[in-house]
Amino acid sequence: MSNHQKRLSVPKSWPVERKTDTFTVKARAGPHGEDGVPLLILLRDVLGYVDSRKEARYALSQDAILVNGDPINDEGRPIGMFDIVAFPQREEYYRVFPDEGGRLSLTPIDADAAGSRLGKVAGKRQVQGGNTQLSLHDGTNVVVDSDEYSTNDSIVVDNETKEIVAHFPYEEGELVTAVRGNHGGKIGSLEEIEVTYGSGSNIVTVETLDGEETFETVEEYVVVIDENFIGDEGGDDE
Repeated sequence: MSNHQKRLSVPKSWPVERKTDTFTVKARAGPHGEDGVPLLILLRDVLGYVDSRKEARYALSQDAILVNGDPINDEGRPIGMFDIVAFPQREEYYRVFPDEGGRLSLTPIDADAAGSRLGKVAGKRQVQGGNTQLSLHDGTNVVVDSDEYSTNDSIVVDNETKEIVAHFPYEEGELVTAVRGNHGGKIGSLEEIEVTYGSGSNIVTVETLDGEETFETVEEYVVVIDENFIGDEGGDDE
């Protein structure tokens, strides 16, 4: 199987130039599905920390790079929305967050904020023992003994203990960010959830933080976030 991916066909969320070369790196199977960006692209093309796949593999062999608190040894590991990428030796920490247009970017955060990550609840089901399994946007699962969580809620998971440390319900008045579509990267208050009966998506209305714009998008494109996401760079704290 080829290790290359044509640039013109990569997801719009990938932070790559499409017309500079024909090919780029292909992501391995893993979290985030086809939207996940290979770690090598972030290390080489975004941060400029390595010049080649060989250099990336060496850095990873030294356990110098953590994703969501775990050392990574695969340069093709998919990285996606709300992942935490840490370089402890450099004392540098980043949260993957959509910028305007929905392209994934790296937002600097501090060490405390890097200890946990946000996850959108994409689904839930009952499992053996009467517990509830929450399926998050990146494909990971969290088992809880409470039924207080609903689809489209957001939770904050501690990277070390894997326990939920915060819960943000999906409801009107909450702070959200658009992660896809024409309004990707915009943050605002969820003003209205218009339920669409049948197979269509619910429509949400969001007012931007400055109050100068109100936009509509589909429910799947918004994620409830913590107000600290809009803090100063390097000072975010989930």
